[in-house]
Amino acid sequence: MTATRAAAVAGTFYPEDPHELRLAIRQYLADVESEGPVPKAIIAPHAGYIYSGPVAASAYARLAPAHDLITRVILLGPAHRVAFRGLAACYAEKFQTPLGEIPLDVECIRKLIQFPQVHYLDEAHTLEHSLEVHLPFLQSILDDFMLIPLLVGEADADAVCEIIEATWGGPETLIVISSDLSHYHDYATAKRLDGETSRAIESLQPNRIHYDNACGRNPVNGLLMAARHHTLQARTIDLRNSGDTAGPRDQVVGYGAYVFA
Repeated sequence: MTATRAAAVAGTFYPEDPHELRLAIRQYLADVESEGPVPKAIIAPHAGYIYSGPVAASAYARLAPAHDLITRVILLGPAHRVAFRGLAACYAEKFQTPLGEIPLDVECIRKLIQFPQVHYLDEAHTLEHSLEVHLPFLQSILDDFMLIPLLVGEADADAVCEIIEATWGGPETLIVISSDLSHYHDYATAKRLDGETSRAIESLQPNRIHYDNACGRNPVNGLLMAARHHTLQARTIDLRNSGDTAGPRDQVVGYGAYVFA
């Protein structure tokens, strides 16, 4: 991978034109209410913006009061294109979107590589969307920040939790977990399954999240374990599916937004 990881899904998952992208995110954020404390961590979906953008915005809007305080973002999401064990970092020094470049915290990433479950795997990042779709939201909400992007493959909650703990930091550090919920069930079934997953997240019980009910289950479970260590409380702030936003209701994908504070 070159020093800058170029945007791979601009124009498909979200608008490629910077002006159009800014307007879309501004509208998503304007349509949600922001209340409560600034979260230490959030879980938000990673589908195309027409499907999951409104749900993701409900979590990102909560960060606005800390726009100048949060200067480092740990972003973990599932790998859809390359299978591997552990967590994958990349050699890039910047990630690019239509809204500009985001510097990576290269020094921190080098320290994480010392953990046995973390390794460089550029090819996993090149075309992956689960991290990229979050970047324009972060760029729109926060001022200047550094990014630590990690894709999670086959890894248990302990392995992911260890990395989250190693990067926990203070109020300057935000943890973002990228995950959609159930996939391709009918509307009523999806609502039931996603409700069960949301209750498991709120009760910080990773053993209750079934493998097929959250595509980002592995990073989610690591966060739930870390949240228990730090006595954080989890709250569901939005729970919908593609049948609610921009699709038919015979086969839907679930989306949830959660805050941890």
